[in-house]
Amino acid sequence: MDRVIEHAVVKSIFGFNEVTRRNFLKTLGTSAAMGIIASVFPLDAAKAFAKETTGPLEKKALKIGFIPITCATPLIMAEPMGFYEKHGLQGTRVEKASGWAMIRDWAVSRQVDCAHMLSPMPLALSLGAGAPEMPFLMPAVENINGQAITLHKKHRGVQGPRDMKGFTFCVPFDYSMHNFLLRYYLAEGGVDPDKEVKIRVVPPPEMVANLRAQNVDGYLAPDPFNQRAVYEDVGFIYKLTYELWEGHPCCAFATSKAFATEMPNTFKAVFRAIVESILFAQKPENRGEIAKAISPRNYLNQPVEVVEQVLTGRFPDGLGNTLHVPRRIDFDPFPWHSMAVWILTQMKRWGYIGKEVDYKTIAEQVYLASECKKIMEELGHRAPEATYARHTIMGRVFDPADPEGYVQSFAIRRQ
Repeated sequence: MDRVIEHAVVKSIFGFNEVTRRNFLKTLGTSAAMGIIASVFPLDAAKAFAKETTGPLEKKALKIGFIPITCATPLIMAEPMGFYEKHGLQGTRVEKASGWAMIRDWAVSRQVDCAHMLSPMPLALSLGAGAPEMPFLMPAVENINGQAITLHKKHRGVQGPRDMKGFTFCVPFDYSMHNFLLRYYLAEGGVDPDKEVKIRVVPPPEMVANLRAQNVDGYLAPDPFNQRAVYEDVGFIYKLTYELWEGHPCCAFATSKAFATEMPNTFKAVFRAIVESILFAQKPENRGEIAKAISPRNYLNQPVEVVEQVLTGRFPDGLGNTLHVPRRIDFDPFPWHSMAVWILTQMKRWGYIGKEVDYKTIAEQVYLASECKKIMEELGHRAPEATYARHTIMGRVFDPADPEGYVQSFAIRRQ
């Protein structure tokens, strides 16, 4: 079985070029070749995943950390709606954290087995950016879209980034799509996010209070806190991130490589449970039921009305309009390697990683696209054949084949 898996891993790296694979294995020998590959590829996790479950789950009652935001919908709803139990994970519970630093610390210290993370966080942890280096895996994206730039209602006349010079914004974490999308938006509008605005890190549950107190002018944040600002009449939704990059990843299901390799049967069970939950949330007709399940105090602690407005995409914007944007938030588990590469380019662009980056290797180490594809297909859903694609962000095409060229192409970046 291991030989089959090893050859499959080599195939995944070299594609369908059989001659290249054979020459590689023949030149170095299988053992030496696989030693090289193991240094850049989570081979233990791949082997664990490829083997069929042959015994009981190593652990059934898991602790899964989450932040109370709608991005965590699939991971949260899997508890009250029975997805964990369906896959044998009796006693599994989600544990609420106050902010992303707490989630990171819980995950690194293994106070939780798995976690709801921002999609850049497993990449940052694996690189040792902002924390000691520790290999993490991101088996699935939890949500796509689902964020917004919300401004204090005194800024109703703002037309674009140049009107935001001097603003103080908050984002939930340095290693977040929120930070990178806000920076991208401002820079595309000619505003240097390091010199002409202030960007502070504030836990999502504290954002509305900071907006009300006018400690910040606005934020690029997860819901329900954009909609909650409208609900409390302190702010308005200026721009959905759906408008910046339709289909962008945001939050994800993540775990340490150690958990995946030490408990392979449990890892596969929780992976399947969460992917099935994501695919259930993907269907618009399920969103009302989901809103009721995740709104209570022990989960989001939000009015059902606010959560429904986010999940259904029919909402007041705080400017007197009622909008209908069905894909305001959506759910798609597939972790594109090209999205990981884009995130790494922004980490490099803004100085969060200073060393040379092997974009492709890191993306494929951390984002488990092939494994996610297998589970999606087992559950009767089609998955992309490729793991790389071009993405359009604010009208500009990102080609994952030239990440360093992309970084250098920006006039505004941290030198």
